[in-house]
Amino acid sequence: MVIKKILIANRGEIAARVIRTCKKMNIKTVAVYSEADASLSYVGMADESYLLGPAHVNESYMKADKIIETAKECGADAIHPGYGFLSENSSFVKKCEDAGLIFIGPDAKVMEEMGDKIKARQLMEKAGVPVIPGTNRAVSSEEMKEVATSIGYPIMLKASAGGGGIGMQVVNSDEELEKVFESNAKRAEQFFGNGDMFMEKVIERARHIEIQIMADKHGNVIHLFERDCSVQRRNQKVIEEAPSPFLSEKTREKMGKVAKKAVKEIGYSNAGTIEFLVDEDESFYFLEMNTRIQVEHAITEEITDQDLIEMQVNVAAGKELAIKQEDLSIQGHAIEARIYAEDPLRFFPSPGKITTYKAPKGEHVRVETVITEGIEITPFYDPMISKLIVWGDTREVALQRMIEALENYDIQGIKTNIPMLIDSIQHEAFVNGNVTTSFVTEHYLPMVQK
Repeated sequence: MVIKKILIANRGEIAARVIRTCKKMNIKTVAVYSEADASLSYVGMADESYLLGPAHVNESYMKADKIIETAKECGADAIHPGYGFLSENSSFVKKCEDAGLIFIGPDAKVMEEMGDKIKARQLMEKAGVPVIPGTNRAVSSEEMKEVATSIGYPIMLKASAGGGGIGMQVVNSDEELEKVFESNAKRAEQFFGNGDMFMEKVIERARHIEIQIMADKHGNVIHLFERDCSVQRRNQKVIEEAPSPFLSEKTREKMGKVAKKAVKEIGYSNAGTIEFLVDEDESFYFLEMNTRIQVEHAITEEITDQDLIEMQVNVAAGKELAIKQEDLSIQGHAIEARIYAEDPLRFFPSPGKITTYKAPKGEHVRVETVITEGIEITPFYDPMISKLIVWGDTREVALQRMIEALENYDIQGIKTNIPMLIDSIQHEAFVNGNVTTSFVTEHYLPMVQK
């Protein structure tokens, strides 16, 4: 198969990121946008651009039929979904396939199985991947207390179809469970069309560590090492680094092998991420699989000198992976900080007009954004406005570069989380690589609330 034109079914920095690689590959690009995004720079970067509709996602970026119709009318061969929106929607993948369009990602069946977190647990357990103690079926409100007691508090209540922290909540008692079960189920139904809930044991002092994989359609699978994504607020990642400062080489190698085995077992192809929770003894447990490119993919690119978007496109076109596992090695250290338009103390979104925007520059400083001065940050989409990625030949160098780069941002007109990022990265626990998923609540919030 030859891919000559790709429609990017997404917006913002990931759309710009895909366009950049496509230009390098001499592939034409098609951007789509909502009325709220008409002035964003990615729209003009593409060879063609088309309005989808009003700002609300249900009238623009979630309109699968409109996107496919646009792709067919402009003569696109393939659709790149980016992340979020329709990127993990198996029915959208099926529609692309039915329309004769190449979907740059896994096939619909595998995506559907991995999108259902209960089904994913079952498949991973069958593949020999360690899973967190919990339920492999949906739990009803009538039996919730009995099940939670059998697992042992604290438990993590989760939506089977969830993502982005939606429908997730730590629960410490029967009384608390009774208060939050139905509200989380209703929220999951509202966001995902599926209110099924399941439970997992809370892994104390856990690190959130994920393995980046890439698989072609010829049975070849590689992993591109790990990313440590333990700094989170509201169960959403804020700072990521690669490689993890916590893992031993032995555990790193074992996790990579397990991730590759799992991918082969389920017949997966294209980019994906196996996410794990890792306890203090370096025992690791399957958390979920993301069947798309990740927000934080750039730090993997920095330590491996690979273009993951290019690899995605080539795999989708039916090509074999150009590299083997033994060709890959970790080169230096990379850190990513997500710049959000939000109150750095309460983590509430801070929409408004950006009156000043100056991003940092420098050696091994990479900024992914489509924001310019005068842009209005609307309440319609995720408040991430920029990704800051730095690389150093050591972690210490990367940390210093990150602090300097964050201090060189100048964003006026809205609040941002930059003060939170600076405080967190300079915190003793982060500097020492001793960060768990509880970092924000244990260290950052007490620090700023004094």
